[in-house]
Amino acid sequence: MKVKTPVYKKQRLTAEVVDLSYQGNGVVKVDHYPIFVPNTLPGEKVEIVVTKVTRNFAWGKLTKLIEKSPDRVSLDDMRYLQTGIAPLGNLKYEAQLRFKQHQIQELLEKAHLDNLQVAPTMGMEKPYGYRNKAQVPVKLVKGRLETGFYKRGSHDLVPIENFLIQDPVIDQTITTVRDILRKYRIQPYDEESGRGCLRTIMVRRGYYSHEVMVVLISKTKQIPHVDDITREIVAQVPELKSLVHNVNSKRTNKLLGDVNHTLWGQPTINDQLLGIDFTISPLSFYQVNPQQTERLYQTAIENAGLDGSQTVIDAYCGIGTISLAVAKHAKKVYGVEIVPAAIQDAKKNAQKNGITNIEFVVGKAEEQMAKWQAAGLKPDVLIVDPPRKGLGEELIEATGQMKPAKVIYVSCNPATLVRDIQRFMEQGYHVTKPIQPVDQFPQTTHVESVTVLERTGE
Repeated sequence: MKVKTPVYKKQRLTAEVVDLSYQGNGVVKVDHYPIFVPNTLPGEKVEIVVTKVTRNFAWGKLTKLIEKSPDRVSLDDMRYLQTGIAPLGNLKYEAQLRFKQHQIQELLEKAHLDNLQVAPTMGMEKPYGYRNKAQVPVKLVKGRLETGFYKRGSHDLVPIENFLIQDPVIDQTITTVRDILRKYRIQPYDEESGRGCLRTIMVRRGYYSHEVMVVLISKTKQIPHVDDITREIVAQVPELKSLVHNVNSKRTNKLLGDVNHTLWGQPTINDQLLGIDFTISPLSFYQVNPQQTERLYQTAIENAGLDGSQTVIDAYCGIGTISLAVAKHAKKVYGVEIVPAAIQDAKKNAQKNGITNIEFVVGKAEEQMAKWQAAGLKPDVLIVDPPRKGLGEELIEATGQMKPAKVIYVSCNPATLVRDIQRFMEQGYHVTKPIQPVDQFPQTTHVESVTVLERTGE
């Protein structure tokens, strides 16, 4: 049975944009039925054509902007919106910060937690050129090796040289490497045929150290002319400290393979975060916006209220970024992370910084919490920084059993944060301060935040 929708494909409409979706698309409504329209903003009067219709929503394309929003900024390059590099690139930065605050507030209201407050989003002074890591696909476009970004929802590469949100030195390095690969006629990997050599160029640059790492990720075990390519990259990339060949021979969406060959220099680079030295390998998870990461973690640590006498658990500790910063202010820190390579990095980083009041364990955070609880560990503070899917119920239940006085929740997904706040409330915890959003990813729709939960009564 065909469902009747209030609009049909190719229909032309004049309408007002009433909202912005969490993906950064304008929302037009016809009889409460939403139509998502890229590159439109709330308050704008627009002419659109309907491009796709489903049971619950439709997609539209902007054909004419009749009345502009005062929050609109003109983008020099529409490719930033088309590829999803900067889905909020057409929105004034102050309005982006309000949008992120509103996103959390709206979800709290839907969950009937209207009494909880959300502080204004902590923004950046310069909300461009902040990313310290780039992973850029390599493709054959019109017979020429190109680097760029995929068009949203496709595998069509859009050639780009200036990525707007990446460290400009990284952008320059990618262009330099691309030109060297063109010179030696290196064939990009083709997903459909499975032929070709090079998949991706990855570049990392230390924010404080300025050390540069270039990783060439290939399908094949060998890269043709690798010695000549190495010599030229070394000669042309001034701050280069590490040049690595990573082999990913599987037909997979996974970016990196498990095998690294150092072609030149060190296998790692170094950088600092909150005054702690970190060693970063091609496979290391390391925050991509160090300036805002420092503010995010500083906010988390200050809210933990540590005076050197507390025991702290850091669930989802990664390479130990929060754990090591907390260790300076705590009696003992326990960190757990499911990725063995990350725990190896965490242990090395602790050793490198002479931090001894810390213990790192490989495991699922939920399972490890239950083990620690069974072993009688009594933390004073629990810090969680989970992936987008949020916390497992077992972890929240184990927290209820362990009864730490405080939980500091660092979130990268407002939807799972709100769900988890409700679960913590069932365990006797309450949010005691306004939730603090921090803009880790300016020009994009991602929202990070810090929430303080405290145990009330018994």
